[in-house]
Amino acid sequence: MAHRLATEYVNATMQMTDVQMNQFLQSTITSQINFRVKVMDGGGQEIVLEDESGEEVHLPFERKDGFYVCELSCRLVTPQLTNAVRKLFSAFKGSGKVNRIYRGFIMSYDYHDGTVERIEQLAEDDCSLIYEYKNTAGELQRLYNSNETEKEIESIHLRINDLLDQRIAAVTMSRIESIDEQLRKFNQRLFVLEA
Repeated sequence: MAHRLATEYVNATMQMTDVQMNQFLQSTITSQINFRVKVMDGGGQEIVLEDESGEEVHLPFERKDGFYVCELSCRLVTPQLTNAVRKLFSAFKGSGKVNRIYRGFIMSYDYHDGTVERIEQLAEDDCSLIYEYKNTAGELQRLYNSNETEKEIESIHLRINDLLDQRIAAVTMSRIESIDEQLRKFNQRLFVLEA
């Protein structure tokens, strides 16, 4: 099994309400990670997490529209601190890119609101898509709500009525055969659409 060398957060963001910030601070108190809180101008806070090896990460939270918003780019090496930030990122629905770095390759995760949307394996000259989120339920709902088929059926019905009027008024057999061929095509299309 591959041994992770580091975890890198690239342009990652998290946001918390006041209650969530308090929950986060309470959970940090009970963990084995040391933390310090610096109060910044404008009501923001910088939370510094430090593990027993001395590795630390600075989480700058600014107040924006009633939320604490953290924009984070960092590289973590020790498992304990990496795990603490991973739990924080997941619990507070982080978004951004998280690279898990192994010897010879990188697993790159794209998160949106705490959910993994894409995983790629990056090697020297190679990029392999491992996973991509597909909103199947949302796509099915969109198709269910779509009325494009009904519009096409209505359009074909109008065209068929027009062709039937033309057939009644047609004088030559070649014109009638041409109209009948068009009616056959529309009939086949209706069969497909109504199935």
